[in-house]
Amino acid sequence: MAEEKSALQSAREWVVDHKLRAVGTLWLSGIVGSIAYNWSRPGMKTSVKIIHARLHAQALTLAALAGSALVEYYDHQQGSGSKVHQYAKQILSSDGSSQKE
Repeated sequence: MAEEKSALQSAREWVVDHKLRAVGTLWLSGIVGSIAYNWSRPGMKTSVKIIHARLHAQALTLAALAGSALVEYYDHQQGSGSKVHQYAKQILSSDGSSQKE
C-alpha cells in the first residue's frame, strides 16, 4: 500500500512544482492584506497607504523568491531531480535517437 502524504508534504510538492504561481499568489495576498491593514488606520493619505502596501508586498515577494531559491538548492543537493535536469535528459535522449536515424 502506498503511504498517505501529509498535508505539509503535499503543499511542499505543489510549491516545488509551481514556484512562480506560489510567489505571485503570495505577492497578491500581500498587497490585499497590506491595503486592508493600512485602510483601517486613519490619518494617512491614500497615496501613502498604497505606497506602504506596495513596499510590504515587495518585501514579502523578495522573501518568497529567496525561499524558492533555497528550496531549489535543497532539491538539487538532495538529488531529488529538478525539472530542469529532467527536461534536459529528455531533450538529450530525443536528440540522440533522431541523429542515429
